[in-house]
Amino acid sequence: MLDQRNGKPHERLAQLLAPEMDAVNALIRDRMASEHAPRIPEVTAYLVEAGGKRLRPLLTLAAAKLCGYDGPYHVHLASTVEFIHTATLLHDDVVDESLMRRGRKTANLLWDNKSSVLVGDYLFARSFQLMTETGNLRVLRILSNAAATIAEGEVLQLTAAQDLSTTEAIYLQVVRGKTAALFSAATQVGGVIADRPEPEVQALFDYGDALGIAFQIVDDLLDYWGGDATGKNIGDDFRERKLTLPLIKAHAKADAEERAFWTRVIEKSDQQEGDLDHALALLNKHGALEETRQEALAWAAKAKAAMQSLPQSELRDLLIDLNDYVVARVS
Repeated sequence: MLDQRNGKPHERLAQLLAPEMDAVNALIRDRMASEHAPRIPEVTAYLVEAGGKRLRPLLTLAAAKLCGYDGPYHVHLASTVEFIHTATLLHDDVVDESLMRRGRKTANLLWDNKSSVLVGDYLFARSFQLMTETGNLRVLRILSNAAATIAEGEVLQLTAAQDLSTTEAIYLQVVRGKTAALFSAATQVGGVIADRPEPEVQALFDYGDALGIAFQIVDDLLDYWGGDATGKNIGDDFRERKLTLPLIKAHAKADAEERAFWTRVIEKSDQQEGDLDHALALLNKHGALEETRQEALAWAAKAKAAMQSLPQSELRDLLIDLNDYVVARVS
């Protein structure tokens, strides 16, 4: 269904929801202000100006509008989702000791780690203020559960990242935590705030969950299968010793010599010239990249099936196109 002649799906979605996104941006600017701590708007304004697709708030707005919601609170929920996402980025950059994000210096580099952590905490607090203003207890439960799941996933990733005993099931749990939890909450609350029947709310959750998993698997695959056109540098995850799905699959099929190689470069952090090329050769030898690609496509198919159970509309078709676009680079 993907048709790029009329622009990328997220761009078309942003155009269709432009008035609502303007309201979200205005609310974000209002709520990221601080009378007593000027460092907070300094850091948050820098992050907002960095741009990005604003995919998660767009998902909330689209889900609510798809469900016929005409009240004001989808704007609050979309802003909540963006605040949670931004807070996690601030914390992630500190944990990962990142220096660049989206081609710009990270906040922890420009200011310091303490500022990044505390401003992230402030945004989390603001997100809870926003979600309570809807007066909907189920919305509060969904988004607060998502925030807890994200934190849990990040902690799990700390322990699993360089542990070669990490299984595909643990990897999926990490992905559900750090990526899919906010996607599924973003879409689910759109149906809840519109007071739609439970099968529709569940379909929106299933769509967001599967979309988020496909999104992350594709991102991890492109680290070994990318290039200039993808905006990713081949091997960044390898150099950072991140145990993602392609490597988990290759390690599971490795012989004793190959396992010793993975132990040296991942667990012992002893990487030498030519190791990335050898890693890529092993990934291809065991079909790990192709298997990972097939898993991304399978999750994308689940997302499409969930969305097709909802009533036909332009927004529904755009969300299906968005799903196709996420996996288009590996299709």
